[in-house]
This record gives sequence, C-alpha cells and structure tokens, in this order.
Amino acid sequence: MKTIYTITLLVCSLLLFSCKNELAKIKAKSDPDLAAKEYKPSTVETAVGTITLPAPYATESTAKLSELEPWPDNKKPTAPPGFTVSKYADGFENPRWTYIAPNNDIFVVESNTRNSANRITILRDTNNDGIFEIRQPFLEDLNQPFGMLVIGDAFYVANTDAVLKFPYKEGQTSLKGVEGTKIVELPAGGYNNHWTRNIITNKAKNKIYISVGSASNIAEHGMDEEIRRANILEVNLDGSGEVIYGSGLRNPVGMDWNPVNGELWTAVNERDKLGDNLVPDYITSVKKDGFYGWPYSYFGQIRDPRMIDKGGDSLVAKAIVPDVSVGAHTASLGFTFYTGNTFPATYKNGAFVGQHGSWNRANFSGYKVVFVPFKNGEPASKPTDFLTGFIADGDGSKVYGRPVGVTQTPNGELLVNDDTGGVIWKVSHTK
Repeated sequence: MKTIYTITLLVCSLLLFSCKNELAKIKAKSDPDLAAKEYKPSTVETAVGTITLPAPYATESTAKLSELEPWPDNKKPTAPPGFTVSKYADGFENPRWTYIAPNNDIFVVESNTRNSANRITILRDTNNDGIFEIRQPFLEDLNQPFGMLVIGDAFYVANTDAVLKFPYKEGQTSLKGVEGTKIVELPAGGYNNHWTRNIITNKAKNKIYISVGSASNIAEHGMDEEIRRANILEVNLDGSGEVIYGSGLRNPVGMDWNPVNGELWTAVNERDKLGDNLVPDYITSVKKDGFYGWPYSYFGQIRDPRMIDKGGDSLVAKAIVPDVSVGAHTASLGFTFYTGNTFPATYKNGAFVGQHGSWNRANFSGYKVVFVPFKNGEPASKPTDFLTGFIADGDGSKVYGRPVGVTQTPNGELLVNDDTGGVIWKVSHTK
C-alpha cells in the first residue's frame, strides 16, 4: 500500500509540475510583432566596468521551471575553500527571510506566494554557543509577511498589504493574542510574484524604508495599477510622512546600508520576456529621489521596445544606470553587507546577494549566493560565486533548494534561507 501511495504521489507531482510548466511557457511568450523588428545591442558603463547588453529579442523568450528534489542526506551547498557549511535549522514551511533583533533573537518568516504559512518563528541561542535552544511560533495569522524590525518597544511586520506595529518587550518569545496596529497600507495584488515587502530602519532609527515591487512585468495593466509600486517608500515610525525615496525599481527586495558611506543599497529583479540575457538583475545604491528606469527603460536610457510611444520621456532622460549587474533572470532577492571580522579581509564591507533562480531562461541562472567585493565604499569588481550546489545533479531540470535571504549573525557567520528546501544554512570560516 505504501508503494502505491508513493507512486501515486509522484505521478500527481509530475502532472502538477507539467501543468505549471505549460502555463509558464504561455506566460513567457513575447509580442510577435515587436519580436520581428530589428534592434541593436547596447553598451553601458557600470560601477564595475563596461557591459554590453544584447538586443531585445536576440533570443526567444522561453520558460524553464525548476523541479524540487529533496536534499540528499550527504549533500549540502558548497562554499569556497576555508569555509564550512552546516544546517542551522530545518523543517520550516518556506523560510523566506531572517531578521536578527538587537538582543540577537533570530526571527524567521515562513511565507509564500501560495499556501503561505503566514508565520514568524523565533530561534533563541540562550548560551551563545551557536545552537538555538528555543524554537517556537512567535506571531501567526499574518498575510504573506516578509520584512521584520524591532525598534525600541515595537515589533514591525511588513505584510503584503500593510506594515503592522505590535507592542513588544525585549526578550518576548511570543506575540500570540497581541493586536497589531496598521501604520501603512500598501498596494497588493496584481503580479503576485512581487508580493514581498521588506523593511529596514536607518541609523537614527526614526524612519522605516519599505520596498514595494511592481504589479506587473512591464506595466501591461496600465500605470494606474502601479501607484506607490516599483518604489522604496520612506515613512516615520508611526507611518506618517510618506515619501517615495527611490522609484523605477521593478522589484526591490533586499536592502542594507553601505557601512562605509551610509548609502542605501538594494537588490532588484528586472523585467522578463525580452530574451535569455535581458534584462540583468542588479544591485545598486539608491539615490534619494532617484529614478532607475522601470517600466520605460533599463540600465539608464535603453528604451524598452514595449514602452516606446507610451510616455515617460522625461523620466528616461534622468534614469540612473544601476551599479552592478548580477545576471539576467537570477531573481536576486537577498542582500546584505558583510561587516563581520571572522571571514577573510577580502569580504569586509562587501555584499552578499541571494539569487532565488530563473524561470524565464532556457538554462538556469541564479540558484546560488554571489559576492560583490567593495573597496572604500564602492563596488570593486563583478560578482563571484560564493555558495553553490543548489542545482541538482542530472539533466539540469531539478534543484535541491533556492536561496533567498542572506543574514550576518552577530559573530560574523552567514545564514542563508533556502525557502523551497525548508532549510537555513550556516556558513562559517575555519581559520
């Protein structure tokens, strides 16, 4: 009976994956009239050198979804020599993001596009030996939560449709039964893969910055659907005084402050359906009131053929070229500057980027953590692979997991959220 059940479950999974793949192929189809026209490659100067981007539709827009295969017992991600990878915690339901509070409590958000657990779990290491002794639900019955913050006597949660503020005392292990206050209502719906809302505070801890992704791929439902979206918003701690800090950012997710010059940086998912190698995702400093192109252009003034004659000329003229390309369709979500002292000096003040992985590409891209070295507060060179091994052995269609959040621990280790694998990996350096 067990064998029959296993076979039935496998068949159902294969059928479901096949259906999802067919839907993805339909979703990936580009406009045939636009694709039939001739376009030219473009060359742009980024903070780490010149890059040449292919012409739109140089390759056909396609779809390739990843199929999850459980991590084998003897398998784990691979880090560079000198580093050790271990399983910090597992058994989660899509552990999308990790936040470490000022008292070093670790909060893990379990959330997803569909069938979301809508839960925040707390992990506490009471004796500072690197192993948590307390693990329990901290806050439940949320609405696709993502970003978390502790500021003073408040615990903030960014649901997909609002930022909530909960009364909180340092050391609490549960907010069960505690009512939160909505301080900011956020636009939700639309292209649901852009449901994540991240939040961070500034050094003075008097502002909150909220990342809000677009409602679409390329504003195909009209710009009225994009009000307050594809932006980073700035608000006061009570939600008042909202301003748009940066705009034209299709789907900004990870955010952090440059430890050298204090600039706000973010990781951004760029648009789809222009071909295998367009448009690269990127990490960039975010200038106050800066505009970064979406939906009218990309990497500065390169016009998106689908948006020509749809306005936005004055915006395109001032569009800022992002600092560092991190590869097309990599779904770069996680972002953190490394300020610890346990990794080699070459990692100091550089940036780790968690790449969730492609769907709109013939061959997988992403599915790894990359590192971008910085020098004197500026990116010094192009990304290099740091944590790999998420793509399963075989025909290249299966993955063991998909990295998202990257979080530095107080003792200088790196936690990596593998959401589909249900694992949080810890990366340590062995001297």
